[in-house]
Amino acid sequence: MSAALQMTAFGLALLSTLFLLLATCTDCWMVNADDSLEVSHKCRGLWRECVTNMQDGVRTCDQYDSILADHPVKIVVTRTLLIAADLLAGLALATLLLGLDCIKFLKEEPRVKLKMCYGAGVILSIGSILGLVGSVWYAVDVYMERAMLVSHNIFLGVHYDFGWSCWLGMAGSTGCFMASVLLTCCLY
Repeated sequence: MSAALQMTAFGLALLSTLFLLLATCTDCWMVNADDSLEVSHKCRGLWRECVTNMQDGVRTCDQYDSILADHPVKIVVTRTLLIAADLLAGLALATLLLGLDCIKFLKEEPRVKLKMCYGAGVILSIGSILGLVGSVWYAVDVYMERAMLVSHNIFLGVHYDFGWSCWLGMAGSTGCFMASVLLTCCLY
């Protein structure tokens, strides 16, 4: 039972960490959501903004000036929280891998391996909270920006909605949290 639970938690943590990494690296945190006929598809990410021509499929991206440049708070906070979540999830995966019963590392010390799994669960929970806060922070800021424009009757020609990278960040964070629950609550 314990080995099956460990493997389930490891698989979920691995998949969720990959989701978090993809969310951090991809460029579609905000997508244009116009109801009119669009000739291009615009995505804004944490690192650059991309436009894809819908007729010929050509994609061009503009990178933001510098990491240290003056960026909106939502980008800086989301970058920071997601990078921290990625690092913590990677550390938790390495710790969990060494703590699995099927790995021969410290085979004669089952209590130490159990503590490693528990520690990996705690690290995963911290990383998942950071990732979820970053993703939700960005989504709420996108919503508030759109709501403010609508309340002031301002139409700029395009408005943005949550992109698939934002949803991927939320899914990865939720999966990491579920894996941490399996490791911290169900393993004992």
